[in-house]
Amino acid sequence: METFKFTRAQNSRGAIAEAATVSGSKFLAGGTNLIDLMKLDIELPRQLIDINKLALKQVENAPNGNVKIGALVTNADLAYHPQIKERYTVLSEALLSGASAQLRNAATTSGNLMQRTRCPYFYDTAFACNKRVPGSGCSAIQGYNRMNAVLGTSDYCIATHPSDMCVAMAALGATIQVQGPKGERSIPFADFHLLPGKTPQLEHNLKPGELITSVTLPPLPAAAKSHYLKVRDRASYEFALTSAAVVLDMQGNTIRTARIALGGVGTKPWRSLAAEQALAGKIASEQNFRNAAEIAMAGAKPYKDNAFKIELAKRTLVRALITTGGIA
Repeated sequence: METFKFTRAQNSRGAIAEAATVSGSKFLAGGTNLIDLMKLDIELPRQLIDINKLALKQVENAPNGNVKIGALVTNADLAYHPQIKERYTVLSEALLSGASAQLRNAATTSGNLMQRTRCPYFYDTAFACNKRVPGSGCSAIQGYNRMNAVLGTSDYCIATHPSDMCVAMAALGATIQVQGPKGERSIPFADFHLLPGKTPQLEHNLKPGELITSVTLPPLPAAAKSHYLKVRDRASYEFALTSAAVVLDMQGNTIRTARIALGGVGTKPWRSLAAEQALAGKIASEQNFRNAAEIAMAGAKPYKDNAFKIELAKRTLVRALITTGGIA
């Protein structure tokens, strides 16, 4: 591990000011991903700023019906929070399907947003990886790519986004609040994570020195009728082969609106607006759900070892919709 400066911030302004003093500074919360990457010489920050003393650990109701989640709320606290369990079931289920109880007790909301891919070629510095070393190539394209993405890929990167929480937040249409040297701004969740394109090393829409302070969930009465389904190689402590986060607003057996996001198959949390539109106004039926699944995966590009993900993702989405829609 390379040497680095370590400081503790007392408030957001102090953390941002401290980050400006050393180029390449990183904010440290739970550290469940960042510290591993530092040990492997993948992340080499010149300064770590511990933000655990910041007052960003609350889940609050806003007057307009929004729910504001502090950046340092742990995954465990968020998953078991009464408001989240009742109003945003899909998010609670997604959080509880990720990692292990020990990691959920340490991992934070902001850290989950920022976690990096688990592509094995990204983690192994003996192999070329454009995400780790821009311009070096993508070993996964011709290598073993069973766990890699089939949606949103490019000739430069096919790494899968690993988060469960982010898939649920994508479906819910969350908004991310950040604070930086130039003030505060809000980023729609769909715009936060970036597609790899020709620059896979650019993974998110944060500017240098910006700090995530909270995530806001919109007031969705239908979100209580929601579900997160994760398919994986083993029952726990495993990343998704495929996953689906669905929210259905129904009147009787008719779908008024649908929200759909997929995990395990995209280079970012993958919301399918086309599949949502295909279900709007339709009867909740297995055939309509199958049609929506076909639409959701229409642009998928398979690679040598992961073509199975396309059909598996369709079946995962159909099953999640059936469960949420309450059909036999």
